[in-house]
Parts: sequence; structure tokens; C-alpha cells
Amino acid sequence: MDAAPIDGLSPYRRIALGDVGSTNTVALEAARAGDPGNLWVTARRQLSGRGRRGRPWISEEGNLYASLLLVDPAPPARLGTLPLAAALAVYRALKPLFASAPQALAIKWPNDILVDGRKINGILLESETLPGGRMAVVIGCGINIAHHPDNPAYPATDLAACGIATTVEAQFSALARAMSAIVTQWNRGFGFAAIREDWLRAARGIGDPVTVNLHDGAISGRFEDIDMEGHLCLLTQEGGRRRISAGDLFFTDRTGTN
Repeated sequence: MDAAPIDGLSPYRRIALGDVGSTNTVALEAARAGDPGNLWVTARRQLSGRGRRGRPWISEEGNLYASLLLVDPAPPARLGTLPLAAALAVYRALKPLFASAPQALAIKWPNDILVDGRKINGILLESETLPGGRMAVVIGCGINIAHHPDNPAYPATDLAACGIATTVEAQFSALARAMSAIVTQWNRGFGFAAIREDWLRAARGIGDPVTVNLHDGAISGRFEDIDMEGHLCLLTQEGGRRRISAGDLFFTDRTGTN
């Protein structure tokens, strides 16, 4: 597969494909074959798209499916903030579309973008240690443009349903430019402080009651902050504070319902 330069975004390159299993998988295969990174892989459709915790991700033609391969992007101890940086890039890519629209655009921890409370994207980061010790990190991004899944537990939407007419290519261009700027600002993890401030300004739920589903149960409390490592800082109902690195966040009203 030959990668083509992306106009105005040196050193980034792109491979544009038709139907694939997963753009993340293709990007990791490229890393194993020796690709130096800064490679975007896009596809018309994914046949085996996946989300967090192995959930299937519906990947019909008409939405954007794109994965960015980075090689050795940061010291391992600083990689934990990259999912939040990626979310801010997607938020910035979408924000101009909503400049004159009534919908509220917000980030839900750690990296979902919501439109009036409905999810419009998917972000999945995967990493792998390559021969020789290099670290391959893939940022997989899906943006619902023409379709969205019907799942009452995770309400979703798409740009067309929001009354916004755009194309896959236009949204890839916006995403690639926003992600390039974020990777530069993130600066191997050392620039996360400024990204954190922008992330918090765009976030939904700060100061509100939430429930976080963990792999071994659920915990409820008040969403206080995110720390410099990207953890959610939760003031629990028992009065203690807990830092959470991963989980599914649900907003709750005062009765505790979703």
C-alpha cells in the first residue's frame, strides 16, 4: 500500500482504502512492517469496527473512519493523556459546523463528543510494542456523518440528523488538521496542561453527579476535575475522593437516574 502526502500537513501521509476489517488493524500492520508513523489510514467502510471494551462499532458507508499511526509519540508514562488530547482534536474539528446551529457540543470524559447529549463519534486508542522496542500508538476516530447506531443505552446522532450537510472528505481534512495541531500542542505529553484547560472548558458534567461503570462494578459521586494524568477525579457519595483511569461515564439527575 502506497501512502500519499497530505497537502499542507507534512510529514503526515494517508492511505485511503475501500472496505477493511478495521482501520486500526491496518495501521498496526503498517507499523509492524516498518512504517515510521504519522500515517493516516481511512476506509469507506469497516467490516469489523470496534469500540471500547471490544464493543462492535457500526461502520456503514457515509461516515468517517480514520486511524492515525504514531510511533514513539511520548514516554510511556505520559501516554495516558493522549485520549483526552485526541478528543479535543475531534471537538475542534466539529465545532465550526455548529457555530450557527442550536445544538450544544461538549466532551464527555474521556473522549466522547456529544451533541445535545447524544454521541456523534468514537475514539479508540490501541498500542503495541514493536521489535526493537519502538511503541506504535494508533488513534482510531469515527465520526457519524450520515448514520448512527440505535442504542438506547448510548444515545447517538449524526451530522445529517443535526441538519448539517458535509462530506467524508471535508471532515477528514478538518480532523487531520485539528489532530496535527493537537499532537504538536501535546508535545509528547509535556504540553498537556494547556490541553487540559481547553478540555475542561468544553466538558460536560464538571461539578455534577455522575456514575462510572468500571470493569468490576459501578461508583457514583460528583465529577470534580481531571488531573494532570487524565484521570477523572470523583468525590464519592461516601465523601472520599477517587481517581479513575477508565470507565463508562453516565450523567445522573438528583434521583440518581441516567
